[in-house]
Amino acid sequence: MADAFRDVPTTALADLLGREQVMDIGVRPLWQPVPRVAGPAFTVRCPPGDNLMLHAAIYRAAPGSVIVVESGDLDYALAGGNVCAVAQRRGVAAFVADGLIRDLAEVRDLGFPVFARGVIPIPGAKAAPAPLNERVRCGGVQVDAGDVVVADEEGVVAVPSARAAEILTAARARLAQEAAQTLDDWETAHRARVDGILTARGMSL
Repeated sequence: MADAFRDVPTTALADLLGREQVMDIGVRPLWQPVPRVAGPAFTVRCPPGDNLMLHAAIYRAAPGSVIVVESGDLDYALAGGNVCAVAQRRGVAAFVADGLIRDLAEVRDLGFPVFARGVIPIPGAKAAPAPLNERVRCGGVQVDAGDVVVADEEGVVAVPSARAAEILTAARARLAQEAAQTLDDWETAHRARVDGILTARGMSL
């Protein structure tokens, strides 16, 4: 199911799901052009200054998973080049982290997708064990293990697992409709809509 979302842009998903499922603009791709990724969330919580559980997660997440990290730490890196390389080798699709990484050049050369708040050269400690695959908050969005996380150059969207089939069907229908519409058709409908709103509010062009 999650693989099918690779063909769905985050813009289409955001239109269907609304703001509460879209991560804030601080969680962004750290290199470009980044491929669209989609996979089930493997969730991790790291306290400020510590990255132990993300480092543990790369050995426990199933291939195809998107590792989603709650942290909020802007002083220490959660991961670096070797951690990303091992995650990639083990089949992890991407990191989505409410925090920082380091070794960006290495990560970019690997082609490993990382969506995070930025880069800092100093690593965190490894001293704080915590349960994996519990509910986390990343980029302002609540994410449960198994939710479908879709990330591309536009941003990151979390699709609740209970709604994945419904949202995928609706997104495909929307995309098919858009593909069948010419720009002239879109412009005509768009102008009529805008003019209608303005007229209803007592303003004419």
